[in-house]
Amino acid sequence: VCLCANARRAALALTSRYDEALAPHGLKVTQFSLLRAVERHGAPNLTELAEATGLDRSTLGRNLRVLEGLGFVALSSGEDQRDRVVALRKGGRARLRAAARAWEKVQESLSGALGPDAGQLVAISRRVTALARNPEVP
Repeated sequence: VCLCANARRAALALTSRYDEALAPHGLKVTQFSLLRAVERHGAPNLTELAEATGLDRSTLGRNLRVLEGLGFVALSSGEDQRDRVVALRKGGRARLRAAARAWEKVQESLSGALGPDAGQLVAISRRVTALARNPEVP
């Protein structure tokens, strides 16, 4: 039993369910999650947002440029020219509000189907993430 293959299969299945629910709102779950992270952190710089989302800076930058092109976020210079700050625009905030109920319905459905295992899935996912970042974490 390969832990990686099973985790990837589960991640793909979950992503598909959320993407399907968010499609009428013109979003994928990756975009929705990124918009939520920007909203939650105010106007974070790219380093803060990368840490919060677990994305590397180049992947984060590509995803943000797509959201910027859609008018959902604004990228601007930070305290120095190398620093970039991300802010949620009015259109991004409106899209988040419109899509939030679809996300909540999938979340409730999956949480209900998994029962107590839903909390365990989250806890195990967080431990795996911590282990991957630092193999010395027990």
